[in-house]
Amino acid sequence: MLSGNRNFEGRVNPDVKANYLASPPLVVAYALAGSLQIDLTTEPLGTGSDGKPVYLKDIWPSNQEIAKFIRENVTKKMFRDKYADVFKGDANWQKISVPQGETYAWDAQSTYVQNPPYFVGMQQRADARHRHPEAPACMGLFLDSITTDHISPAGSIKEAQPGGQVPARSQVALATSTSTARAAAIMK
Repeated sequence: MLSGNRNFEGRVNPDVKANYLASPPLVVAYALAGSLQIDLTTEPLGTGSDGKPVYLKDIWPSNQEIAKFIRENVTKKMFRDKYADVFKGDANWQKISVPQGETYAWDAQSTYVQNPPYFVGMQQRADARHRHPEAPACMGLFLDSITTDHISPAGSIKEAQPGGQVPARSQVALATSTSTARAAAIMK
C-alpha cells in the first residue's frame, strides 16, 4: 500500500505484482492495523494505552481540523520562499558542468538518452508543409486502463524477462540498464 503515484506493477519493486493506492492517512491506518485484511469501518486498528480499542474514526481528522491546521500553519510566504530561486538549485546542482551550445550534446555511447533519428538533418525552422499538417498521423489510440508506464515503462527488467535477454545481444550492461535503455537497444 502506498500514497504516491507509483502504483504500476513492478514500479516500486520488481517483485511486487499488486499495489493499493491510498491517501497518506489510510496508509498510516493500515500500517497501524498491521494488515490490509481489516474492515476499517467496523474493526479496531489496535488497542490504546488505556486498553480500549482504537478505531479509524477515533484518529481520523475532520475537515474542520484539517482546515484549521492549514490556516494556522501553511502560508503564502512558505511557497514564495521555497520557489523564489527554484532554478538556482543547491550547491550540488550548481556544480554540474553544463556544455555550452544551442543544441544538446548527444552522447553516442549513451544507453539511456539518445538522439532521436527524426532530429537528424532537421532544420531549425520548419518548412511550410510541416507547419500546418492537413492530417497529422495518429501515433497511438488507446482505450481505458492504459498509463504512460504501459507506453514507456521505467525501472528495471529482470534477466528472466524477454527484455532481460537484450543486454547479452547488445552489450547493454544488465546491472545499469533500464527498460528505456533496453528498448533503445531492441529498436537498433
